[in-house]
Amino acid sequence: MSSGYFPLSCAECAAGAGLGFDFSMAFQPIIDTTYKTIFSYEALVRGPNNEPASSILSQVHEHNRYRFDQACRVKAIKTASELEMQSFLNINFLPNAVYQPETCIRTTLQAAKEYHFPVEKIIFEVTEGEKVSDPLHLDAIMKEYKHRGFLTAIDDFGAGYSGLNLLAKFQPNYVKLDMALTRNIDKDRIKHTIVNSIIQVCRELDIRIIAEGIETKDEFASLQDLGVTLFQGYLFAKPAFEELPVVNFG
Repeated sequence: MSSGYFPLSCAECAAGAGLGFDFSMAFQPIIDTTYKTIFSYEALVRGPNNEPASSILSQVHEHNRYRFDQACRVKAIKTASELEMQSFLNINFLPNAVYQPETCIRTTLQAAKEYHFPVEKIIFEVTEGEKVSDPLHLDAIMKEYKHRGFLTAIDDFGAGYSGLNLLAKFQPNYVKLDMALTRNIDKDRIKHTIVNSIIQVCRELDIRIIAEGIETKDEFASLQDLGVTLFQGYLFAKPAFEELPVVNFG
């Protein structure tokens, strides 16, 4: 158990207590093309003066990973509430940092209550690209999240080697296709075939697809033709630091 495991208040978590560094959030929208609305915003880590995420993540290590994970979710909820966000909120979590699902969920519930953000509008994302040290533990985490009413997503699907294994172990509400699969999909028959197969599997499992990293109208059109309706990428809006960006619905 990390030395940073002792509980802190929401205010202390949001202020980054116990980390030794400060950080903030940017937000990037996920749009729903069926209704031309903003479906959700993903909270993305940034430095306190909008420095890139790498400047913050490079300071995260074994002894502060749990504290950082907690601070991220509290700061994301607090900032979303201050911005009067009405959509869903996507929060990334670090599976190797979650020691007790109940404790992490308790912190999240407390933050949602304190900052008046609806629990049912929180989507927790786990990235496929991160090597999970204990798959059974991750399975327990995701099941506990679902039990408590949170929505779940697998991020960067297709970026690693465990995507289908993750789907076999638990079925999230959403799968986010990695940009390695969506980039130039309109010109790449193999990518098109692979993505189409993933879409069919997810449809059978009642999982919605989100296509991320969309930068061109041709990529957008190709994925729309495959039946995708949820999109994220620079074509629609870049992340905005501590604010909600203006969105181009294409």
